[in-house]
Amino acid sequence: MTVFQRARSAEQREVRRHAILDTAAAMLSEMPAADITLNELSRRVGLAKSNVLRYFESREAVLLELLAAQWQEWLTALAADLGEGVTAGAPVANRGDAVAAVLAISLAARPVLCDLISAQAAVLERNVSPQIAATYKRSTLAGFGDLGTLLGRHLPELGDQDTWRLAGATVITAGALWQQCQPSAAMLAAYEADPDLAALRLDFTPTLREFTEVLISGLLARAGIPSR
Repeated sequence: MTVFQRARSAEQREVRRHAILDTAAAMLSEMPAADITLNELSRRVGLAKSNVLRYFESREAVLLELLAAQWQEWLTALAADLGEGVTAGAPVANRGDAVAAVLAISLAARPVLCDLISAQAAVLERNVSPQIAATYKRSTLAGFGDLGTLLGRHLPELGDQDTWRLAGATVITAGALWQQCQPSAAMLAAYEADPDLAALRLDFTPTLREFTEVLISGLLARAGIPSR
């Protein structure tokens, strides 16, 4: 743990700010977002809680900023993954399934992002000012737009409106599904004791992939484009 002296310059304040974000990111590798407390974050970063609140108005504001940063990192990686995983000029059905596969695998590889998305409505948006909320929501709209544009490069048949819908529905479903795919110790024991119950245990990657395949097929069908 680093103990900071009082920040006296803009550069020092920026160092403190990044230290808070980096510490919170490290904590997310150990625990879900809902379990992070401002007290523990302050202790680990080496600042009094009141000092942390000079940089971020709440724990949730810290996590929202991390979510925005994680999102941008994911989009950059996803662009490369889609370029490698989707064959240009292939039949639209093949491209749709390939896009679904890349999305599922790419999100599964980013558990911190998935956890933050899953905690967004229930945790991250509950203790922030209207100003922070509005800033985050504007970022969300822009992020969905960027994702929709990226998906449209590989599925131009859908058009702008449906690729935006695909982007939003996939991310929202990923967040809900992530929660379902993190069973408690008691549920794991129940699954182990009764194999019949194990049918209810979901595997994140194949389940999200299947959902997204169906969603893409449905959007194509509604647009009058045969997907099979």
